[in-house]
Amino acid sequence: MKNWLTRSSTLWILFAAFVLISLAFGVVMMTWEFVMIDEMSNPEAIRTHLASMTQEQKNVHLWTTATLDVLYPFAYGLLFAGMALRFFGPLGPLLAAPSFLVIPFDLAEGAVQVLTLSGDDRLLWLKVYVTPIKLGLFLFGLFATLIAGVIAFRRRTR
Repeated sequence: MKNWLTRSSTLWILFAAFVLISLAFGVVMMTWEFVMIDEMSNPEAIRTHLASMTQEQKNVHLWTTATLDVLYPFAYGLLFAGMALRFFGPLGPLLAAPSFLVIPFDLAEGAVQVLTLSGDDRLLWLKVYVTPIKLGLFLFGLFATLIAGVIAFRRRTR
């Protein structure tokens, strides 16, 4: 898997998927005029936010979470892990670990969101833990990827 994940073609495809899905989230939120609850972790704030949304917005949010937000952690998680593995040498596996770990955390968060958007908020309390962990792992992977991008650029221009 490491050979596949660190290939230039794989990394470019994952990068394109990451960018396209990110843009799609923006289009959905602008078109239906709402903010997704992906970065929110306070259950009461989430309940208040959802109470301010129309049923159409909640339905669009649910379907977006059940589709794009299932693909998204694979796109960015594998991209970030692949960049770490390719450009950080022996430190690569250690620096890639958070990007592999973020995938199940993001998927668990998405499952809680789908349930909540479907009207069952009994597991909403999990977002208190899962969302900050997901965001921390994501930011670590993003930062490592940006550094890997600088390394890649410098190698290419030498």
